[in-house]
Order: sequence, then C-alpha cells, then structure tokens
Amino acid sequence: MFTKEVGVIGGLGPLATAYYIELVVRMTEAKYDREHVPMIIYNRPYIPDRTDYILGKSKDSPLDAMISIGRSLVTLGAEYIAIPCITAHYFYNELTGSIGVPVINMPGETADYLKANNIEKAGIMATDGTIYGGFFKAELESKGIKVVIPGENCQKKVMSIIYDDIKANRPFNLENFRAVETELREKGAQVIILGCTELSLIKRDGKTGPGFIDAMEILAKRTIELSGAALKEEYKSLIT
Repeated sequence: MFTKEVGVIGGLGPLATAYYIELVVRMTEAKYDREHVPMIIYNRPYIPDRTDYILGKSKDSPLDAMISIGRSLVTLGAEYIAIPCITAHYFYNELTGSIGVPVINMPGETADYLKANNIEKAGIMATDGTIYGGFFKAELESKGIKVVIPGENCQKKVMSIIYDDIKANRPFNLENFRAVETELREKGAQVIILGCTELSLIKRDGKTGPGFIDAMEILAKRTIELSGAALKEEYKSLIT
C-alpha cells in the first residue's frame, strides 16, 4: 500500500496542470478510489512568466513564488513535488535546495527514459525559455543523446502554438506543428520530445502520430511510481 503524497505546483499553465492530474488518474492501475495517488494541488496561475524572465524580458522572477508554494505544500503533508511546467525546471537546483523534499526532475527523467530505450538523437519542441536556457538539452547530452532544435522560423511557430493558441484557450495550429515536426525529422530526430506541457494537449487530442514522447507522461509515470501506486501496463511504453 502506498503512502507518499505528491504536492503539485500548478497553474503554469492551468490547462497543463489539469491535464497532468488527469494523466496521473488515467495512468494509475486502480479498482477503487483509495488506490489512486494522493495529491495536494496549489494552482497559482499568476506566478511570473518563466520564459520572459529567462530571456531577460522581465525582472520578475518566478522562483520565490514557486519556493513559497512548495513549502506550503510540504507543510500540508507533501513528501515530494511535481511541477507540470518544463520551463520552470530552469530553476530546478534552487527549488530542490529550498523546499526540503525531492522535486521530480522532468527533463532528467525524460533523458533517462530515452537512454533506456536506446534513443541516440532527439528533437525538442519547447518554449524559448527551455530552448535557450539549455537545461533540457544538457540533461539529454549528459546521457549521450544528441539534440536537435527548431530553426528560428520554426521556433516562432512553436511559441505561437504555445502562447497564441493553447495558453489562450484557442484551437492549436496543426499546420505550424507539422512544419516543426518535418524540420526536426529532416535533422535526424528519431523521437520528438513534447517539451512544453501545453504541447502535451496536442498528443491528448490524438494529433501527434508516431515518433513522439510527451514529457508530461514521463512526469505522471514518475509521480505514480514515487507514490507507490501501480502503473497501468499500457503506459510502461511511452514512445509512440
């Protein structure tokens, strides 16, 4: 019987947080309510934008707010922390040193999973903050995985999908998504990482196709494992 309770730093953004919770429930092997993962969720959407701070467009750091939320979650009983926002992992080291309980490292867990599945070259679709912050790339390269990223024009398409479409609660531009996918495949990507939790909603809607991995599913998988709950058999392989 599992006992560990996860604390969720949510709102980054709200739809991504809601989908993460749905994934954890859907991916858990449970016959009864009590067999699901216990969660404490703090949904705080007004945390300063992570990408704007990383790129120097804003002086408002999201770090203090995330630390404050993390500590509140620990006070309420959280034994580990999940953050369904990849760009927020730019601050991973500061967070782990300030909250007092383990924080799931979504980029690190994704890199471990790809290495275990013998992936040698991966493409990343993510925010400018994640791409230019370099932390996801560094995690992959530390496992011997080569990384390809979109060119300037395609990266603008990725940002438009994330900010103009999904964060704005509008239909995403599938043509833009396919253009980025094509470029990354042409650069040799065996697998394309959905490296922003907003992009996970494209996979949810069945629009990705083969050769993708969703970092949000990796986060949900690790959440279930750390809680002590059971993972459904069909979610043990996460590369489409």
